[in-house]
Amino acid sequence: MPDALLFDTNAAIGLLNGDSQVEQIVDNTDEIFVPVIVIGELYLGAENSGRVEKNLRRVDQFAQRYAILSCDEDTARWYGRIAAQLRSKGRPIPQNDIWIAAIARQHELTLLTRDDHFKQVDGLQMQAW
Repeated sequence: MPDALLFDTNAAIGLLNGDSQVEQIVDNTDEIFVPVIVIGELYLGAENSGRVEKNLRRVDQFAQRYAILSCDEDTARWYGRIAAQLRSKGRPIPQNDIWIAAIARQHELTLLTRDDHFKQVDGLQMQAW
């Protein structure tokens, strides 16, 4: 198990929903990081839910628990590199996921995800559950 992980949105949702496999991974990992993009996707989900206020509070609590990684100029360089590489392969992935992959590559973190399309990103370390 890696010493540090970066959460994809589905891993964050799994943890918020009490997925025992994600909880076990968290318990056995020294550091958990969350891209600001994932926090935005969680807030979007909360805003579109039937229990907006309750879910917004859950996202607030989640965001306070883990280190949030934002985008900067280096992230933007990684984004451009990954997007160009995916385009040359003819294997696009969602834009937000390119940003998430860029943060993972920039910080040399293993991405915890269930999304197979991340396998298209060269050099990205992944862990599924």
